Amino acid sequence: MKSVYLIIVIAFALTGCAGEEFQDLRDFVNAENNLTGTEPSPYPEIKPYVPFSYDNSTGIPDPFKPRVTDTKSSGPRGQNQPDMTRVKEELEEFPLESLKMVGYLNQAKTGFAVIRSGDGKLHRVKVGNYIGLNFGLIKSISDTEINIREMVQDSAGDWSVRDSTMQLVE
Repeated sequence: MKSVYLIIVIAFALTGCAGEEFQDLRDFVNAENNLTGTEPSPYPEIKPYVPFSYDNSTGIPDPFKPRVTDTKSSGPRGQNQPDMTRVKEELEEFPLESLKMVGYLNQAKTGFAVIRSGDGKLHRVKVGNYIGLNFGLIKSISDTEINIREMVQDSAGDWSVRDSTMQLVE
């Protein structure tokens, strides 16, 4: 019984394709098949990539390097400029947002904070250590927070002081 229904459905489907309903489509396909020897248009020329160089000849400062300013000048650049020659500490390779204060220690009347870095390691810091990417100097440590003074450079090359606080994470 199923085979009879299948034969009837196939017969109706084939009779629908037999009419002249799509003659314009058949004419188009035949015309396209008869075209021989036509070449496709050439591909567009791909120009090689030339990287931009931030050197002294362009006059454009490199946005990926801190600007070196004159320390002898008066004004904000000379007053607030961080020491670029000092050796960086281990926690200065992490953004301040990725560092978490997870503990506090008091040893020999000195307060230490326990910091978890972005890579999961624990570090012990005290007042005077540097932390974060913006020359953050630890100014004070309590059992619940760390006060940090950062040096940030604006687009004009001026340095300014920004105070930040890191709270103890429970």
